[in-house]
This record gives sequence, C-alpha cells and structure tokens, in this order.
Amino acid sequence: MSVQDSIVGRWPLAGRDSEIETFDQAWAGRRHRAVVIVGPAGVGKSRLAEEYLARAVRAGWSGGRATASAAAATIPLGAIAHLLPPEVDLSDPVKGFAVATRVLAGQAKRRARRALLIDDLHLLDAASAALLHGVVEASAARLIGTVRAGEPITDAVDALIGDDAALRIDLVEFAPHQVEEVLRAALGGPVGHRAVHQLHEASGGNVLYLRELVLGALRAKSLANDGEIWDLAKDWLVGTPRLAELIEARLAAVPRAVRPMLELLALCEPMALADAIAAAPAADTLATLENAGLVQIRQERRRLTITLTHPLYGEALRERISLLRRRSVLVEQAQRIEAHGSRRREDALNIATWRLAATGEADSVLLAQAAVLARHARDYGQVIALLDALPTGDHTPASLVLQGDSLLQTGQWQRADQILAEAELRADGGAEGVTATLIRTWNLFWMAACTEEALRVNEAARERIPPDAPELRRTLTVNEASLRTLSGEPARGLAILEGTEASAWDALDPNMWATAALSKAAGLMLGGRTEDAIAWAQHAYSRNLQIDQNALGAPPPASQLLPMVVALADAGRLEAAREISQQALSDLVAAQGPQPRVWALFLRGRVEWLAGDIAAARRWYAEAVAQARTYHQTRVLCHAFAGQAAAAATLGDLTAAEAALSEMREHPNMGLFAGEERLGEAWLHVAHGRLAQARDVLTEAAQAARETGHVTSEILLLTDLARLGAAGDAADRLADLAMTCDGAFAPARARLAHALSVDNPDDLLAVARELEAIGAFLLAAEAASAAGTAWRRHGQSRHVTAATTRAAAYAARCKGVRTPLLVMTGTSAPLSARERDVALLAAAGAPSKDIAAQLVLSVRTVDNHLQNIYSKLGVNTRRELSQAMREFGASLEALPSEPHQVHQR
Repeated sequence: MSVQDSIVGRWPLAGRDSEIETFDQAWAGRRHRAVVIVGPAGVGKSRLAEEYLARAVRAGWSGGRATASAAAATIPLGAIAHLLPPEVDLSDPVKGFAVATRVLAGQAKRRARRALLIDDLHLLDAASAALLHGVVEASAARLIGTVRAGEPITDAVDALIGDDAALRIDLVEFAPHQVEEVLRAALGGPVGHRAVHQLHEASGGNVLYLRELVLGALRAKSLANDGEIWDLAKDWLVGTPRLAELIEARLAAVPRAVRPMLELLALCEPMALADAIAAAPAADTLATLENAGLVQIRQERRRLTITLTHPLYGEALRERISLLRRRSVLVEQAQRIEAHGSRRREDALNIATWRLAATGEADSVLLAQAAVLARHARDYGQVIALLDALPTGDHTPASLVLQGDSLLQTGQWQRADQILAEAELRADGGAEGVTATLIRTWNLFWMAACTEEALRVNEAARERIPPDAPELRRTLTVNEASLRTLSGEPARGLAILEGTEASAWDALDPNMWATAALSKAAGLMLGGRTEDAIAWAQHAYSRNLQIDQNALGAPPPASQLLPMVVALADAGRLEAAREISQQALSDLVAAQGPQPRVWALFLRGRVEWLAGDIAAARRWYAEAVAQARTYHQTRVLCHAFAGQAAAAATLGDLTAAEAALSEMREHPNMGLFAGEERLGEAWLHVAHGRLAQARDVLTEAAQAARETGHVTSEILLLTDLARLGAAGDAADRLADLAMTCDGAFAPARARLAHALSVDNPDDLLAVARELEAIGAFLLAAEAASAAGTAWRRHGQSRHVTAATTRAAAYAARCKGVRTPLLVMTGTSAPLSARERDVALLAAAGAPSKDIAAQLVLSVRTVDNHLQNIYSKLGVNTRRELSQAMREFGASLEALPSEPHQVHQR
C-alpha cells in the first residue's frame, strides 16, 4: 500500500494520546454515562469518536452509530430510528420510549452492553435527545457524541450532555509537536523540523487541512523521502483542489457583499483595523466576518490589526482572484495608505510590494526603503525581489550591500560575490566600504573552499584603510580572527578575539560585534573552555537580541546559541544541550535563517551521538544533509555526511554508511571540529571488523585535532580510540586534557580510558555510573559490559550478573547500536582485546593470512587465537563463528551470506 493510500484509508490518531487515555479511564469507571467531544471543525472529532467506539467494542460492548443533521432534525427520531430495537412501536412515543429503555436495559443485564455514537449532537432533534436521555439515565447504554464548538444547543440536547454524568473532552488544533507525531505515524518515518513547522503553519493545526496538505504534497512530489527523512521541497506550493473546495464551502457561508473585504485581507493582511474599517463596503462588514469566525482582531502594542483566522483562507481566496481584480485591489490599497501620509514604519514596504505586484514597477526611493524594512523582517526573498526591480542606475553601495547580504543568506554565493565586489568598488573606502568587505568575506567563506580568498580580500581591504581610521582597521582584524576561528584555527583566532580590548569591542559595528561574538564562543568551546563558552554565548545572545535588526550581515540572535549547544554537551550537560538546541531550531525557523538552522541540525546530531542515541543522531544528521542541499549550504555537508556514515555504521547499515562516506568525500572540509570528519570512516571499519584500521584512522584524526587546537574534538576521538581496544594509547593524553577542560564529561571519559587500560572492573562500574548521570548511555553500557567481562575473568559470577544487567539497562537506551565493547556481553568466556580483533575479522570472512597482515601477527599466531576463540564460544568453523558473533550483538548483521564475498570486495 502506498503512503497516499495509507493516509486516505486511516489518518492516524497520533497526537491524541492524552484524550484517548482520558476516555479509557472514564469508560472503565461508572461515574460517566456519556463522553462528549467538543471542538471546532476540522480537529478530528469524528475520527476520535470512531476510535472511542472501537475501543468500547473491543472491551465487549455492542456498538451503534448515527449522524445528526439539519435535515434529520425535521423528523422526530429521524437520526436514531435505525438504532432502536425492532419491537419498539414509535406510533406511541411514551410507550415506545419505555419499551426502548426496557429492551436496552435488558440487553445490558445480559451483558450485551451497548455503546452509541452520535455525530453532531448539536443537530439532534428533540425527540431523539429525549429518548437518548432516558436510555442513558437508565444505564441501558452509554453515549459517545461530538459537538461543534460555538454551535447553539437545544434544551433537550443540553439535558442529555449538560450534567456531571457527561465527560466533556475539548479538542483544539494540534500544536507543532502533535503535528510531528501525526506526520511520523502517517509517513512511517522521521519528518524534517522545517517541514513540520511549515505544515503546522499552513494548516493552523487543523487535522483535516493538514491531511489534505500532506496528500497534495505527496501527489506533487513536494513531500519526499531521501531514504533517511521526509522533507518538503523549497518551492512547495500550499493548497490542493480538495482543500480549496473545503475552504470555499466555509467561506460560502457569508453574504456576497462582504466578499470584497475577504479578498482585500487575502492580498494585504495584516491590516490596521482603522484601514480595514475605512475600506469596508458597509459598517457591519467586519462584524459579520468576525461573527462567522473568518477574521480575528489582535492587539499589537498600541495598534489593532485584523487578519483572516486561518492562513489557508488567504491561499484559497488568492487563487480565485483574477489578475485585473488583484491589480485593482492592490493599487487602491496603496493609494489609501499614501493618502494618509504613509506614517507607519511598515507602510513603505507595503506600498512598494503592492505596487510592484500590481504593475511590475514602483518608485526607486520607495523600493530602497522597502528593502531595508524587508531585511529588518529577515524576508530575504522579498529584499532580493525589491532590489532586482530597482533600476541599475539607482543602486547605491548601500543597496548593493543589502542585496548581496540577502543573496548570501539564501545561498546564492556567486551572484552575491559579484554584487558585493561592485559595492566595494563603489564605496567611499570608509565605513561603507568596510561593511561591504565584511559581508563579502563571509560570503566567500561560506562558498566551498574559499576561505583563503576571504582572508585575501579582508587583508586587501585592511591595507586600504587610511592611518587616521584605526577603528576600521581593528574591525577587519577582528573579522580575520573570526574567519580563522571557524575555519580550522580556533586557537589563533581566539587569541586575537580575547586580546581585543573592551573599548574596541564596543566600537565594532553591530553586525561585526555579533559575528565576532559567535566566533569567540566557538573558539572557547573548541578549546575545551566549555563554561567560559556557555557564559559568553549567553551574553552574546542577550546582546544580539538588542542589536538593531537593520544591521547588515548580523546573524539571527539564535545563532549565538549554537556554540552553547556544543559547550553544554562537551561539559556533560546533555539534556540542557538538547533544550537549547530545540530553542535555537524553533527560533531559526521563525527567523528564516537557513544557514544557522542547518548547523543547528548538525549540532543536534552531535549531541545525540555523544549521548549514545545513535538512531536519533542519524535522524538529525540526515535532516542537516537534506536542508543543506535544499538551501545550498555546502560547508556543513562534509561533517553531516561523516556523522551520518558513523551513525549508520554503528547501527549496522553498511550500505547507507558507505553511501554517506562516498558523498562526504565530494565536499570540502571546513576545518571546524578537526578530525571528526573521519568518524564515519573509522566506524565503517569497525562495522567490517577492521578494528586495527579504525584505530589508525582515529589516531591520525586525534593528532590533526591536537595540531589545530580542537580540544573537544580530540577528546571525542581519543575516547573512541579507547573504546576500540587502544585505551592504553589514549589514557594519558585524555588525562592531560581532562585537567584543562571544564565540566564533568572530559574527566569521566579520561577515567573510562584509564579503567579500560588497566581492566579494573570496580573502576569501570564507577565510571559507568558517572556516564549514566551525564546521560552518555552508550559509553555507560560499554563501561559496564567491560566490567562484566573483567569480573568473569576473575570468576566472580555474582558481580558478572550485576554488571551485565546494568550494561543491558544502559544499552536499552541505545537501541540498535552495536560496538565491540558490547559484542561479548553475556558470553560464557570473555575474549581478550586481541581475540576480539581476530574474531571480528574472521567472522567477516577474512582468511588467516589477511588477518595476520592487518594485525601484524604471524599466521600461526592468528590460528592459535582462532582455536582459543572457537573453544570459548563453543564453535568449530568460521561460519559458526559469524553466527555466534551475530547472536552476541556484534556489528555484523549486514554481512553477506557468503563470507568470502567480504574478502573479495
């Protein structure tokens, strides 16, 4: 069955868990004789009522259903006649009601309990309501009903559902997290954060509209799965014919005389209430629309604005407005605002946008002013559209910088560089020219492999600064430091940033201050000074919120939270890192910041990798890849693909890991998190049983991190080296690093490496508890597993059971993960580190000669190890060895069925 068929057949009830739990508790008790679901149209009342009835039937009740309607209400008992027992004579209502109640009560006594579902109870006729009231009062049946919020209810229906015996369940539109639950259940896999946000915004949380939007996006192939995650295309078009019909039916309820006001709002919302009143064709127009639930009035500071109540109403209305009518409405509204003197801040933007949409042109001064306002709102697409309409001769260096900045933000690097280079040439060489240089250097930085060019442009600009402008020279020096910090030289860059005197920081223009502040926090974080990084990032975030949003190139305030996410995680505050990550993602979606949002996705994956929730890490890395491709953010792809490869390999999906690793090699390495880009390569070796090669890769990667001052990356890489059998090589360096790093995580990982190197079970269990407290459950599971192996070697069976039980509890938090330290948990005899290396390679199909070459052993030594392994595991052949390793949880599940195929490959 296709995804579309599945959604059409059964739109999932995910997101309504609390309501279902409430129903189950009420139905199991005796207090409530009726359950009434109340809510606006489109929130899934009927679907939930059907689920309630199904649950009652599964509990042994017999079920019946009916739908009340305006037509049925004209006929007494018209809605429920088919539910009554055949012996009931309706010609005598008094007698018939008594017989119906008696028959149904008799059924209840014979345990044929009856549950009745009545949809749209508010439309029920009085006779039906009276009969049902008697039946329910006599406990002859229980009622499940739905009522549309805001609809008038008759006295008879109120008597039926208005007392304490009726449980009322109010349904509201879905919140974003509920939309995510629904989409995941419907689509059968994770859904991108931006897609969830867009679908929630477009549907307003209305379940009916959400369903139609999803179906329409699937049919148009705008909602697709890349093999890892479901995501929406950048050019996704909201709306479907079916959705338009549903909304048009809703809009058709109002008089035609007020339709022009709806069209005006669809094209020009939000509008000042005063403007709407002036444009309304009649005095009661807005009141009519408000009573119909089609518009809403909001207080924004001292101003009242009016909008349509649902975003899809505007979409549906705009679809049906002719070109000439659209032009007329927009020009008239622009003229109204101009007649009032265009006093409001946003008037210039609105007038320019309306005139441009209506006629294709607008006044140049107005276009330039409007572009500044659009940039204030971070509407980069609107900025580009407005300035593209500006005649070439009317461009100024300021407008060119504004245009180049918006092109940068949307990933149009090449065109941005051309425009910013022109802005540099046309600038006066002072502050205006420096602003152009700053934005151009960061545009070059974010372009693939253009860091050196960015530094060259920055230096050339610095040399042009006259001696009497030292503050401009300092600005470009700080800019160079920021560029170096984020491109692989954190120690060098941080030295300049921390050495810059306070007065120079205060003199920096706002956009440079924000960028430099972010880079400083990143430098502190990469250098292991996590508490300093957290404190500085908090300060930068607060300051960034106060910065004038017209400052060009300034990152969104939530960008300042990204170094904090990494610092919190590396300090061992993993749950706090998740919370800040979620805040940053939500803010960046709202701020239309695709570039920092992509990095936020990647960093969330890194947090989950450190926590050991590898499936979650893979999901976030996959979304980072999808969004980076959509918005042309190539700089993050090397790291995101590396993380995806490492996660897939650790979960045993070798095909996906190899594909991600191949993709990673197509993208340049930014230099950030030095060495971590090799994690995918290392863990793919592990998945193939090549632990020696994995250790070599990690050793080289850790050395690269050390040489460039990436302390937190070096700790991560050395920890993995220790986990893969080289704890003795990593322990001393980790101990040194733990002395210089903040937080609990670095010391815990250093103690883990030491405990593994000396094979001390007491120390291993102690560090497992530390790692559990931090939230690093995979490392905790490995430490406890290693403790069990050590106790078994000492013949301490009681301690073995305790350690392996603890390891299993930790490992349950890391579902699907397979690592060498978890391989032999529960075996009757432990394998040594060397035996484990040999066993993994042999199980993967490598002959003794190749194993000897890889591990630098003689063939005879390899064969002796194999005999010991066979004896300990109770097997006789390599095929049996492979099966045994699978049973013990080794990362070999994706191996070909014939062992020799691995060797040939």
